[in-house]
Amino acid sequence: MNATPVIRMPAELAGNEEVTLAGHPMVFLVTGKDAKHTSMFDWTIPPGFATGLHVHRVQEESFYLLEGECEWLVGDQAVRATPGAYLFVPPGVPHNITNVSAKSARVLMTVSPPGHEHYFRKLAELGAQGRHGDVKAVGELRARYDTDQLSALTAGS
Repeated sequence: MNATPVIRMPAELAGNEEVTLAGHPMVFLVTGKDAKHTSMFDWTIPPGFATGLHVHRVQEESFYLLEGECEWLVGDQAVRATPGAYLFVPPGVPHNITNVSAKSARVLMTVSPPGHEHYFRKLAELGAQGRHGDVKAVGELRARYDTDQLSALTAGS
């Protein structure tokens, strides 16, 4: 890791590292290559997409909704989020996210400590192999990357 600031101007983001999840882009803004304590992603979530209820043992996540309408379950609280909504999810709190609108949603997502980019890369590889609906493979991948799945996975999660 270097000690260089990361500055990404809008015109530069198109060339930044990204993966395709459920047919939509996730741009890696900051990863473990850049920072010791956090990572950040610009995630486009397709209509109807749901992560399924899960919990992280170590990682904390935050979400800032830029576009669209999503529903989170965080602990026992249901949150219907519109642009400008912010959620912080500490380790050990069960949560999920569902895009409940007919349009794509966009979320700025941070994960601390960094490293979740490796999960997203592997998940994108499964999708590229046509295995995004392989519940066993996705579940094993999640378990390897600090995620305990609490509800049944659905295709595309």
